Amino acid sequence: MKLDILVFGSHPDDAELGAGGTIAKEVARGKKVGIVDLTRGELGTRGSAEIRHREAMAAADILGVAIRENLGFDDGFFINDRKHQMAVIRVLRKYRPDIVLCNAVEDRHIDHAKGAKLVSDACFLSGLARITTNLGGNGQEAWRPKQVYHYIQWRNLSPDFVLDVSGYIQKKSEAILAYSSQFFDPNSKEPETPISSKNFLDSVEYRARDMGRLVGVAHAEGFTVERLLAVKNLDDLI
Repeated sequence: MKLDILVFGSHPDDAELGAGGTIAKEVARGKKVGIVDLTRGELGTRGSAEIRHREAMAAADILGVAIRENLGFDDGFFINDRKHQMAVIRVLRKYRPDIVLCNAVEDRHIDHAKGAKLVSDACFLSGLARITTNLGGNGQEAWRPKQVYHYIQWRNLSPDFVLDVSGYIQKKSEAILAYSSQFFDPNSKEPETPISSKNFLDSVEYRARDMGRLVGVAHAEGFTVERLLAVKNLDDLI
């Protein structure tokens, strides 16, 4: 299956938090979108790897993505080396996305920046024909995505561009709330974490409103880029 957009996250729920509105909008536009989680989030304070897997699949159903996979890297300890790059390259060549979305380039959790650099490097290497990979016993052709964009996570990074996601914030919220083990629940007996507070859950919506305010729309999500963006005409921008 060829995908238009492939979204990577270091942990289950990264994609939803950083780009859930974008995913919902692109799916509604008829784009084929997939999510690949690098780890199972097994070091998380709340829940478990098994619970987070069920939550991730429920969130995928809510967003309507075509596929969701987990590469099973070690939470907290994966590194940007040949072994991990090759695993990501196989996925890129399997789904041949035109656009890749991935973690924030700088963030509170160390896995986010590591995941951002790992996926970015793999996107480049995936286009080199002399790197050979196999999937299911069959050789894969080289493939390099046209664009790699990084969503924004915990830290308030300055976006290079924002996407209008007005009308899709409710779908994003529903996907996030599928992770009931991770986020605010007044009845939960689990330990508190930086993302389990009501303030954090509220911040998902008010950050989208603030991003939207900056560009004159109801809600928006921000992204950073690695290379200069180009437009065909001056009126391409809203």
